[in-house]
Amino acid sequence: MTATKMDITEELIRDLLREQHPDLADRPLKLGARGWDNQVWRLGDDLAVRMPWATQSADALLRKEHAWLPVLAPHLPLQIPVPQRLGEPSERFPRPWLVTTWVPGEPADRAPATRAAEAAVTLAAFLTALHHPAPDGAPAGRDRGGPLAETAEHFAQGLASATELGLIRNPDAVRAVWEDAAAAPDWAGPSLWLHGDLHPANILTTNGTFSGVIDFGDLFAGDPACDLAAAWILLPDGAVDRFHETYQPSPDTATLRRARGWAVLRALSGILIGDAGVHGRPGGKPTWGPPAHAALQRLTASVHR
Repeated sequence: MTATKMDITEELIRDLLREQHPDLADRPLKLGARGWDNQVWRLGDDLAVRMPWATQSADALLRKEHAWLPVLAPHLPLQIPVPQRLGEPSERFPRPWLVTTWVPGEPADRAPATRAAEAAVTLAAFLTALHHPAPDGAPAGRDRGGPLAETAEHFAQGLASATELGLIRNPDAVRAVWEDAAAAPDWAGPSLWLHGDLHPANILTTNGTFSGVIDFGDLFAGDPACDLAAAWILLPDGAVDRFHETYQPSPDTATLRRARGWAVLRALSGILIGDAGVHGRPGGKPTWGPPAHAALQRLTASVHR
């Protein structure tokens, strides 16, 4: 992805609203978050504006959300940002932008789930509802829709970087989890709808359990193992088994093995991003480190289960 950071201001957004959606232009407006692809600004009490700012790919991701999320939202048990208006490129701002519903809650990297059993059941119910066969024409995944073995180079680089920085205590144990996962049989079922990016900053919590899911830019159809990795990444210790008991249909052994591999990749990424944040390096987010380290500890303990 090519970085293309743009200067997004309250004045710019108000001008765009006045031009294209004037009935929304006078609502209170404040910055909510800066993500990898988009900035999110809260618009009044119940809406948000998503503005592409940091990658060229953000435009297509916003249009994908606009096309598909209204179809999926009515069937999901947690709140998601449902597109309400599409802003088209203009002379003032040459990229598309989106007005969605606002999803309340705190990101799980800042406010982790603490009610383990309830969080496990809630996450399993959400993924059970989402993981249905996708129609023809559903989007493909960005670097995560194929066989896990195709990520070998990415895994090796991530593990080497984290080990060189002194962030991994037992790289052999991490490698064992991933190698076991990569050796598992590939998914032979239908391509299912997947969120594709279930890390702690994309899951919201309220009162110790999950209350919303945001950022569906990586929405795609594929192997459910990619999303099932979230059980190790998001849940407190001791909750993964409850998740697997609740999720339907019950995942087979091969799917669980692949899910562990996707979770290792996610954890390594989180550890590196967290370390970059602690040391003030570009792209770093210090809150990503602790949940990623906890996830990797769970995964290395579970490889022989």
